[in-house]
Amino acid sequence: LRVQNKKLYLAAFAAVLGPLSFGFVLGYSSPVIPELRKISDPKLRLDSNQASWFGSVVTLGAAAGGILGGYLVDKVGRKLSLMLCSVPYVFGYIVIISAPSVWMLYFGRILTGLASGITSLVVPVYISEVSHPKVRGMLGSCVQLMVVTGILGAYIAGITLKWRWLAVLCSFPSCIMLLVMSFMPETPRFLLNQNKRSEAIAALRFLRGPCVDHEWECRQIEASVQEEGLSLSDFKNPTIYKPLLIGVALMFFQQVTGINAVMFYAETIFEDAHFKDSRMASVVVGSIQVCFTAVAALIIDKTGRKVLLYISGIIMALSTALFGLYFKMVLPNQNNSSDPDVWFTLNSASPGTESSISWLAVVSLGLFVAGFALGWGPVPWLVISEIFPLKARGILSSACVLTNWVMAFLVTKEFQDFIGFLTSYGTFWLFSAFCCLNVTFTAFYVPETKGQTLEQIEASFRRS
Repeated sequence: LRVQNKKLYLAAFAAVLGPLSFGFVLGYSSPVIPELRKISDPKLRLDSNQASWFGSVVTLGAAAGGILGGYLVDKVGRKLSLMLCSVPYVFGYIVIISAPSVWMLYFGRILTGLASGITSLVVPVYISEVSHPKVRGMLGSCVQLMVVTGILGAYIAGITLKWRWLAVLCSFPSCIMLLVMSFMPETPRFLLNQNKRSEAIAALRFLRGPCVDHEWECRQIEASVQEEGLSLSDFKNPTIYKPLLIGVALMFFQQVTGINAVMFYAETIFEDAHFKDSRMASVVVGSIQVCFTAVAALIIDKTGRKVLLYISGIIMALSTALFGLYFKMVLPNQNNSSDPDVWFTLNSASPGTESSISWLAVVSLGLFVAGFALGWGPVPWLVISEIFPLKARGILSSACVLTNWVMAFLVTKEFQDFIGFLTSYGTFWLFSAFCCLNVTFTAFYVPETKGQTLEQIEASFRRS
């Protein structure tokens, strides 16, 4: 069992270097945007609108990557898809490093976003298919753990490194992934789907060790493998449409919790609380994310998926309600203002008001980030990697990843308009209502997949 776990963990480690690269992509903009807004070269200097696009254009690339990843994962396999996505990661950073203009910076960010979209689809599928049920939750949660670790790594490195050198550093994890992944096996389920039984047995021997009945597990997988392709009529089958609806809804609800909005406010909130170094404040937020995502990874196979979603949703509902209360108290006359700019409205608040209750905003921020990291951050990605049948895993995962990144883009870009329309406190109370809706959705529709094989999960949808 020791040999089995070591080699299984090695395969999982090779795969999660992809999410680590993905995290560096997401974290890169935070320390770089302030630097590029002050840079002397006018061709590279960002104004407010360009800075917004520099941060959010990654989500458009990732949405396209979700579509491409859905095609690659079924056509060339899980392993080769991961190795291929190293190319746009590295090439994207090369474009950023050598960029002569803002438009080339955008292009580089789109390329790294494209790779991130492929990664966010393929890695959960790879890990779920190589893992055995007792550790699948923990290893699946490591995807989100490595994402937030990459974000934190970019924040910390951004304190000392200039933007070009930071881009060089961010390209390293994907290069290491390409190297290590080349020695890892393809998933047994994909190999059996391609009628490569001997290779599937060899992959199981690598992943499980020599002292396990590989033939038995192979037969269990073969029983669920259906060679025929996916057709439109298959979407009438509950084993297809039910997991798809659940997966798309999970991705939608993950984004409408307001995670991007709260992170948008983070720097302003820490400034109000007299944290003068906003970069260090970002490191604090990133550290909270890493710690609580690690906690989720350690306990998810014992508590189950639904329990963490309940706890996470309740914590986020309370913290966003407190955020709304904070802005209601700090900006009592915001209804009379049509300016949605956060800096303007906070600076126009009554002198001393925001300072006297700034602790409320800091506590709300910490609670929200911890709550998200505990459940609604890692669990939706894990669940969608578990509930889809093998023959439709690529296209259904693609639909979910596309939903997630399109919603991320909309929330990021339209957030200021929401504040102008609903006011700051109204917007956060709306997020709180969505968090309550998340809990209700979890109770009625999300299946508990703890301890079940992927074949048993598929069979449960067939019985329903």
